[in-house]
This record gives sequence, structure tokens and C-alpha cells, in this order.
Amino acid sequence: MDLSAAIARDGYVFVAATAMRERLTGCGSLADWPGFAASWNDLAVDTYMADRGRYRRRRHAVFAIAGGAIRRAPHQPHYQSTDYNKLHGGIDRWYEPILPAIADGPTLRTILAFCHALFGALAPDVRAWHVELHQFRIEAGTGQPGLPTPEGAHRDGVDYALVLLIDRQNIASGTTGILGLDQRPLGRFTLTRPFDAALVDDARVFHGVTPVEPLDPALPAYRDVLVVTFRRA
Repeated sequence: MDLSAAIARDGYVFVAATAMRERLTGCGSLADWPGFAASWNDLAVDTYMADRGRYRRRRHAVFAIAGGAIRRAPHQPHYQSTDYNKLHGGIDRWYEPILPAIADGPTLRTILAFCHALFGALAPDVRAWHVELHQFRIEAGTGQPGLPTPEGAHRDGVDYALVLLIDRQNIASGTTGILGLDQRPLGRFTLTRPFDAALVDDARVFHGVTPVEPLDPALPAYRDVLVVTFRRA
């Protein structure tokens, strides 16, 4: 599949795990994947939730890409205007930083290289990118579903985004819906296996994910994803 062509045509593409892993390994090493995935066990509770929920955990990092060089930027808040996030926008949200061993490891650098190659091909005029990374864990409990997108179907106010499934344990649902700017449904799919991925042109489509619920209430239930956003600097 030509990912650039698919995104240019439809505004999004779903990439199944096997194909996504192959594309990533074409850009670099995934040698530290086990430790990379395990780092989702060390995320802090998101204290900015408007619904006062404690079901979302996250870490955050910012990178700058210019002239092909990828460097981590000083830690800074995540900000979205209320035009894009009516629930949580309009304020600086300071999250715990992604740990250096993860940020500097081969897996994350490979993911960034893949995104830079793909999104750079879609926007060849862009010479510098502002990149944000979010480690998310959405937890679900008895009587308390986890909301991957509590703001509903939305855009992020960036140019492009990758949503990569890291792990999924003991949950039902979590289905991604893609909508056009006119709110017309364009596609639905569920990230079920590690490396399943969604790539979106944020200017052209809305995306949202249905709540997740535990299959067995007696066991831990969660959905782990990495979200990478690219915005022209």
C-alpha cells in the first residue's frame, strides 16, 4: 500500500500490525521494543480531566525536526486552543516528561524517522516540524468505562498524526471512527494488536474513539497508545 497516496486520497489510513512493523523496521531498529512498551506501566495520572476522571495516564515530550535532524526540545506544556478541544483547551497542561531512556531509545527514534519520511513526503515544502509525543493509557473499571477521546470526535490542530497501539488488555470496544469535515462517516476500525496504527491528515478529518470497558471486571483493563503529532514549525 502507498501510504502517502492513501492519506492524500482519503485523509486517513489504517495500517495493520504486520505491515506497520515492516514499515518501521525499514526506517530503523525496534531493538528496545519490550522496554519501550513496558514504560506504559510508569505513567502519571492526567489531573486535567474536565470530568474529574482518573482513568487516563500519560507522559509527554516535544521534538524539533529540521534539516533531517531530530532533537528533543526542552520540556514544555501541551496546549490546544478551545477551537480544537472545548473540554481541555485554552490552558497550558504540564505532564510528566517521557523518560530519557525511552525518548533516546531506538524504537522511538525509528517511529519519528518513519513519521518524518511519510509526512515530509505529503508536505515537501515544510522544512521544520514541531513534534509532540503522548504516551496514553486509558484504564477501565467496573461501572467506569475509560474514554480515549472524552472530547468526542475532534481534530488536534496539527498537520498530521500517528496513533500506534502499544498494548490492549482485557477491554472491549475502543473503535476508532473517522469523519469528514462535514461530519460524514468515512471509516471505522479497531486497533487490536500491537503495531496496529492509524495515520490521519488532521486538517481534513475528525477522529474519535469509543469508550473501553473491562471484559473481566476482576482483572486490570487498559488501552495503551502512542500518539505522535507533526505541525509545521
